[in-house]
Amino acid sequence: MAQTATSLAGEVGSGSRQSDFAFLLQVCRPGLWTTTALFYLMPLGRSIHLNSAKFWVGLVYVLIPLGFVLYGVNDIFDVEADRLNPRKGTFLFGSLGRREQLAALRWQIVALQIPFVAAFLVWIGAQVLLWFAALLAAVGLYNVPPVGLKTRPPLDVLMQASYLLVFVLSSWVNGVPQLPWQTFAFGALFAMHSHLFGEVMDMVPDREAGRITTAVRIGTVRTKLLMAGFLSVEVVLVTEAFHDRVISGFLAAGVLWFVADALWLWRNKPYSRTMMRLFMWMWNAAALLLIVWDYTQGTLVRSARWGW
Repeated sequence: MAQTATSLAGEVGSGSRQSDFAFLLQVCRPGLWTTTALFYLMPLGRSIHLNSAKFWVGLVYVLIPLGFVLYGVNDIFDVEADRLNPRKGTFLFGSLGRREQLAALRWQIVALQIPFVAAFLVWIGAQVLLWFAALLAAVGLYNVPPVGLKTRPPLDVLMQASYLLVFVLSSWVNGVPQLPWQTFAFGALFAMHSHLFGEVMDMVPDREAGRITTAVRIGTVRTKLLMAGFLSVEVVLVTEAFHDRVISGFLAAGVLWFVADALWLWRNKPYSRTMMRLFMWMWNAAALLLIVWDYTQGTLVRSARWGW
């Protein structure tokens, strides 16, 4: 597996046929767009206004320019580890760019933010600068040495709570109340268990690159059980706070899956590339269903609207 990854990295690193456009599209992780859209749409519930320019500008921002910040900076600092990772260089799992592409990516990230910062300043006001400051702080703490929390378990997992910034931005852009703390708690737990799943899939290349993550530190089986633990808390939270047994049922199915996976199925064996692709397609399908359910039911905004 390592030999295949090294060979693939060599092809990408020298004389790759990958176009700059394909590279840039991979940077913003289309494979995660449904999850990002879910976080953007969650504060709206049934209050989505499809004829609103603000709605569409905000949605485009969190899918593409924000993706450039979150994942592009990660790609720049993870270049060596990514060259050992057979998942990279795909639209599902992210980019594997040439060095000149990664060098140009620095200014492309900045340039892409400018029109959106200007629009948000007009629509939201100066407070949006605090949002961007929080975003830059989170990205810097996570990626940039000597801090680099991505290699400091368990802070690598806890930092995923920064995805809650999408909730805040969506509420500001679309003029709806902020979500209740229970939804923020659910979103943080959801982001953390999602990140752990990515760490499990990256276990082998991370070890080969000498990168210490929570999954590398505690092992594959314990990480899967930890994901099941996060999901169990989410089941209780959604059931008790929002009384939504459909979402709870999906989450409970995830608990059963990861327990079975940890104890009887793959256990500590690495997933094949085919299985990883299948998992990602299933993940996107589940996120899409949750988007539809949230739009039709508005469950996760209920306590904010009805004073729960």
